[in-house]
Amino acid sequence: MNEKENNTNLQLTHINDQGRAHMVDVINKAPTERRAIARAEIEMSEATLVRIKEGGIKKGDVLAVAQVAGIMAAKKTSDMIPLCHPLPLTGVDLLFSFLDPTTLRIEAEVRTFGSTGVEMEALTAASISALTVYDMCKAIDRAMTIRFIGLMEKSGGQSGLFVRQSEE
Repeated sequence: MNEKENNTNLQLTHINDQGRAHMVDVINKAPTERRAIARAEIEMSEATLVRIKEGGIKKGDVLAVAQVAGIMAAKKTSDMIPLCHPLPLTGVDLLFSFLDPTTLRIEAEVRTFGSTGVEMEALTAASISALTVYDMCKAIDRAMTIRFIGLMEKSGGQSGLFVRQSEE
């Protein structure tokens, strides 16, 4: 399924018969290998990005701290998102790239073998990693903007493969 398909025929799974939120029971879902990749982009001044690259931020190595923060966030997603299942994650990785002189891209990949997906864990990892970059650099650049957070890809489970159609 890709993002261009019409999803109006899908049911919201987190709503019970009374129209109230509930945690989905996944007991009858077959465990499969599940993977998700989410992305966040943070725009900042050129000088800030140079200082990140050169290790010139007084609080420390921005990307190392953002990496650990993203991993920790993925592991704690069910503590922050009320209807998420706690999952035994088999892997979490964050990759950083510089898109242009003012934009840092963060990609979080999360994996598990289980009965529900890891999209929320990947989105949480990318988000918290971007917020950590902001926190570590805010003293020199309060105008930074987290301008994109989105699911790029997911695989596994009944719904199968999703790949965001991007302009790149």
